[in-house]
Amino acid sequence: MFSMFVYTNNYLKCGIVRVSHFHEREYKFSTRAPCKYSFQPAFVGTHDLIDRRKLHFQARGSKYHKMSSQVMEKTESNVAVEDSLRDLPLSNSYETAMEALSSLITRQKRGTPSSVGGKYGKFDRMQMYLKILNLEEHIPELKIIHVAGTKGKGSTCAFCEAILRECGFRTGLFTSPHLIDVRERFRIDGFDISEDKFLLHFWDCWNQLKEHVSDDLPMPPLFQFLTVLAFKIFVCEKVDVAIIEVGLGGKRDSTNVIKEPVVCGITPLGMDHTEVLGNTLGCIASHKAGIFKVPLKVVEPLDHKKLEGSKLSLSGDHQFTNAALAVSLCKCWLQRTGNWEKIFQNDNPESNMPEAFLRGLTTAHLYGRAQVVHDSSSNCHFGSAPADNSSGDLIFYLDGAHSPESMEVCAKWFSSAVQESKQLPNLSSSSHDVESMKEVWGNGYIQSERGNTNESNKISKKILLFNCMEVRDPQILLPQLVSTCASSGTYFSKAIFVPSISTYNKVTSGTSAIPSGISNQDLSWQFSLQRLWEKIIHGIEGDVVLDESSKLDSAETLPPREFLYEDASRCSPADGNLACSSVISSLPLTIKWLRDCVRENPTLRIRVLVTGSLHLVGDVLKLLKR
Repeated sequence: MFSMFVYTNNYLKCGIVRVSHFHEREYKFSTRAPCKYSFQPAFVGTHDLIDRRKLHFQARGSKYHKMSSQVMEKTESNVAVEDSLRDLPLSNSYETAMEALSSLITRQKRGTPSSVGGKYGKFDRMQMYLKILNLEEHIPELKIIHVAGTKGKGSTCAFCEAILRECGFRTGLFTSPHLIDVRERFRIDGFDISEDKFLLHFWDCWNQLKEHVSDDLPMPPLFQFLTVLAFKIFVCEKVDVAIIEVGLGGKRDSTNVIKEPVVCGITPLGMDHTEVLGNTLGCIASHKAGIFKVPLKVVEPLDHKKLEGSKLSLSGDHQFTNAALAVSLCKCWLQRTGNWEKIFQNDNPESNMPEAFLRGLTTAHLYGRAQVVHDSSSNCHFGSAPADNSSGDLIFYLDGAHSPESMEVCAKWFSSAVQESKQLPNLSSSSHDVESMKEVWGNGYIQSERGNTNESNKISKKILLFNCMEVRDPQILLPQLVSTCASSGTYFSKAIFVPSISTYNKVTSGTSAIPSGISNQDLSWQFSLQRLWEKIIHGIEGDVVLDESSKLDSAETLPPREFLYEDASRCSPADGNLACSSVISSLPLTIKWLRDCVRENPTLRIRVLVTGSLHLVGDVLKLLKR
């Protein structure tokens, strides 16, 4: 399915979001400017997760009252922010902010209904929050690009941001979810917002909203708060353009308070979030189309010839579709805002790709999507291989694919990235030649035929590190992954199933404590994934019964080193002999185990595909960066 985009017929003169009238007698909103800061953390109620005694500002006394006025006097300058916050214990304040954000989570797990009190609907509440923060009239100044879709909307937004930044504009980018740190959701000029600026905007937003909390108007749920915070950040940081990614769906998404976007985009659709959006593409499309401000144009994938020999910075053939949509969105934005003629003068928008566009397409980045991390146990190299021969033995391929369509794309990318398909039998995905597959799996490793003598002696193993949320259907995801990889001649030596560290009901930062092991961990879901995996790779119909003795009896249990080299052809699930897969109770222990394996054997190269969950991908990235 082609990507598509729509743009407003009359720039800044249309809007389809209908909001009911606000009763000024009930709510007297401040008319203060949106960027006049009240910098102290809020007085938090007893039902929140934060005790006021924990707020480090209170311990510092009146010093920060004085500092608040200093910030108000110099908000135009980035230096003012740095000067005012230089002495603050930011890590403590940041963790306090994360606790505050966690208190806004209104559901315990994905798929359960959100319970938000008050008498107003979502969009009424959103408009009231914006009015409290004095942002209503400023949002059109952001000249927004609004993007929805099932697959590729994050990549499309990243391409848009990079292109317009290369064109000379100050950019703001709001995406979701974050993988390591919540600040990833807010980019200014291509960088995650700094910790001090985040705290400045966060506490001011929090305080103002807290002042207006009532039974009728509660604090916003997490995503609504982050959406409002994004608008506040971009207004106060005076961006020239804000690229806003829809959170879920479109029509009912919190971001759809945007009445007057310059241009809207819809990326390809697929079967995801069906518990909310419906179980047909038609139902899903109706939600995505909720951000439309017509007319409509359909965009075909980008012709690689237009890149003039350059390569897209985001890997995978599917990125040509996302890049094409981004190019069209940016061209439309430049034309509708009157900037095309100023920058490119008389150039025809339909002719050759502008140099700034090429730079954007070749430098855009997005965490956890087709990302390669070379790990040498003591040093991590993000995006490129280490320079010395002693490193690069442990390579992580990370992609947060969690739908059938994205899993297929992930499998194609991984198969291409490992570049080993020519050394393996060419088994089509439709073939059920179990004996041939057993031969490949039983081999356990392949010898690289490229590189120098040392490289050619490397024992190469491909391992799947997998987890998915229980609302996903692994009976679709895992077969899709295996069959697509097999069609390219790519096979996994082993599979490891592990629970994620991140939880749905807590917001953590990149510096939050990570438990090394989890006692009494419920691994029933991971064992069900393992059973399914054994069925798939052995071509077994019906249920696979695992002997109880094969299960982990301790949260600290790790497979022996021999597991990595064990001949998978001897695997017999019915007898409890599982040579093809393992369940490990702790992700940190899993990473340590993999590192120990390559440290003890310098001839070993392990390529780990991490997929099935953005939570899992984020957790792995967090561990690798430490």
